[in-house]
Amino acid sequence: MDFEEYQKQARTTDQFASQNERAVSIALLGFIGEIGSLMTTFKKGLRDGNSYTSFHKDMKEELGDILWYMTNIATKYDLSLDEIANDNLSKTKTMWPGSDISLPQHELYDDGSPSNEQIPRQFHVVFTESQTSNGRRQVKIEINDEQVGDSVTDNMYDDDGYRYHDAFHFAYVAILGWSPVVRKMLKAKRKSKPEVDEVQDGARAILTDEFISLYTYDYAKKHSFLEGTNHIDSEILRTIRSLTNGFEVQNRSYHDWRMAILKGYEVFRMLSEKQGGTIAVDITQRTIEYRSN
Repeated sequence: MDFEEYQKQARTTDQFASQNERAVSIALLGFIGEIGSLMTTFKKGLRDGNSYTSFHKDMKEELGDILWYMTNIATKYDLSLDEIANDNLSKTKTMWPGSDISLPQHELYDDGSPSNEQIPRQFHVVFTESQTSNGRRQVKIEINDEQVGDSVTDNMYDDDGYRYHDAFHFAYVAILGWSPVVRKMLKAKRKSKPEVDEVQDGARAILTDEFISLYTYDYAKKHSFLEGTNHIDSEILRTIRSLTNGFEVQNRSYHDWRMAILKGYEVFRMLSEKQGGTIAVDITQRTIEYRSN
């Protein structure tokens, strides 16, 4: 039986077929109640082990009841269960493409722009750590033996390593082909196209880039700076996609963002541990790698 047929037949067994508030509330409360029943069945399975001989039968029944209530809710809001299932599969495949974790080449946003307005396709970034006059740690960034931007401290009372956060922007540009912050560093803003310069390379885009870096940092600090994991909470990825809506990077997938964040923290951890070093960026091959100085 397909979802469309199931939804059609489930509708005939609905005792509260209207769409009023009471009917919707009953469906939602029923859905929540069945999840509770599922958890009770699961708990019994953990407790009783093999002696719970009807475990699989009971689990199937509880999941069926959950499916009925979920379908009921969809029907009350004129939503197609078939479309819900297809849309969900499309979304999850962009987050978790299964065994295919490769990053195929993609069109770069500044292809066709004058060469001086293109981010270099390969470059090296040197991070050098030193101390300020008051003993705080700071990091200087150089590209082609030229310092870019000012030296950066953690801008916090505690030493939390954020002075190396520019590694994230370089990871975004390596994996996504996007970072208004890096474009500004490299003086590669697309001034020959005033509207692109204003919208895609302007202050709002730069602030968005910086905010994403800070937003993910708070999450990563609570998760060992993402060491030993290939997972990013889906809520984080959804928020990033929402923040970048309207910018050229909006066409990058959840998987692209997940890899950009993970790769950024990979080199960030090495920079922090070694108190500096060099990262090699190749935006055509979509790679970023740590190399000691």
